[in-house]
Amino acid sequence: MSDLPTPQDAAEAALFSECWDAVLSYADLCTSGSVAGRQLATEAFTHGIQEIRATDARGRTTGRRTPRLPGIPLLLTAVRTTAMAWEAQGHGQRLDPELRLWLNSEKAARYAGPPLTRPLALRGLKDMQEPDAALLWLAEAEALPLSDVARRLHLDPARAAAELDQVRALFRDRCRRSHLDAPMAPDCRRYAGLLDAVTRSPAAETPEDLSRHLAHCVECAEAAACLRLHGGGTPAALASGVIGWGGLAYLERRRRAAEAGLSGGRADAGTDRGIAPGIVTRPRIGRTGILVGAVIVSALALTVSLLQSGASSGDEDTRGDAADQSAAVPAPSSSDASSDDDTLGSSSTSRPAGPETATGDDDTEPQGESTSPVDDPSAGLGAVLGTSTACRVAYQVVNEWTDGFQASVTVTSARALDDWSLAWTFADGQHITQMWDATYGQADGQVTAKAVEYNKRVAADDSVAIGFVSTRNGTNSAPRAFTVNGARCSTVG
Repeated sequence: MSDLPTPQDAAEAALFSECWDAVLSYADLCTSGSVAGRQLATEAFTHGIQEIRATDARGRTTGRRTPRLPGIPLLLTAVRTTAMAWEAQGHGQRLDPELRLWLNSEKAARYAGPPLTRPLALRGLKDMQEPDAALLWLAEAEALPLSDVARRLHLDPARAAAELDQVRALFRDRCRRSHLDAPMAPDCRRYAGLLDAVTRSPAAETPEDLSRHLAHCVECAEAAACLRLHGGGTPAALASGVIGWGGLAYLERRRRAAEAGLSGGRADAGTDRGIAPGIVTRPRIGRTGILVGAVIVSALALTVSLLQSGASSGDEDTRGDAADQSAAVPAPSSSDASSDDDTLGSSSTSRPAGPETATGDDDTEPQGESTSPVDDPSAGLGAVLGTSTACRVAYQVVNEWTDGFQASVTVTSARALDDWSLAWTFADGQHITQMWDATYGQADGQVTAKAVEYNKRVAADDSVAIGFVSTRNGTNSAPRAFTVNGARCSTVG
């Protein structure tokens, strides 16, 4: 972080260490490459720290607290405003194309408009005391364990859960007041009391007329997400309201970072270590990290295979020629089958017999090359194995709300891939609105997700994960008929 301003004291140094990871993670989502992401993060971080210093200075001068967001969400909004400045200054080519469309829409204009028209979660969080808002953000949006949150905020760990419940209730109250204070259309005003009552109890059913209203009114739908304390929708409400574009993708990244223990507080905060290095089912390690990891895995597999081959040859040399040849013939086949089992895991039992199985050459080839007779490497799974166990898919709904949901798909491939295309079928009219770690297309219920540059190559028996946000209408059954490069996949979990 050499390009960032120098911390003025120990408290500010701690803030730098705790927040840089989050800022860099969101800036990477907003840009077209890792270099531009670091530039955006550095510029936004500098502007955000300057704003924090100016706010604190005004508070010391006037003796009054100036309402502001806590550190991480304030710096994330600085990323958004800096991206808006890039677009206005003609540097938009460095930003994500979908973000550029959003920046030029009415959705982005709300964040710079009159305070009472801004997203409700943003107003509610800013209206809270900063320590309370920080507790809510760290626990909900950053997905940190309560013990870590308590340590960071100097809270009693034994009371952290009770305090979080109180802060959630406080956030709901602030959002309810802000919703009632904002200018409303007559229909919205008529449903305000009913919306408050329905969102207070997890057992309350939403009347049909209110459901229809929420499906068409953005402001009331935001209010419903902020007021409903049950159901786990608070993180999505916070991220969508405070960050805006890419908020749900940011949530997924921070959840993975928290699972891997990489959320803030690092001494090497200037190094982007991605989301969850070392977690096989969470392969996003940065734009180049996954390629480096694949090369390392391939090199290790090559070394082990060569050692096994050398040992086998040495044993055969000591046995003699004709006398032991008949007893030694079946041994290489058994040994090679065992080696394949170690490399391919559960999928090796369904591999067809043939020259490839007998020699084990597939284990010693460099990643990205294929001994298959099929010329097209993208068809590797279906052509080589021709079986559903060539890939395994784990589908998980991460978050769900009235008319939408967030999900992740993790694919484990039995063979190394140079490129991949994942397809599946929705049965209940779900329609994807945003996807990360892949590009996508959808025709009715048929969805196709294609690899992006940084995760095209997948090592043998390794995994790749994507995430998406989708609309839904009532039933939300899991998708079916998963395929990778045309080969049918089995589903797990």
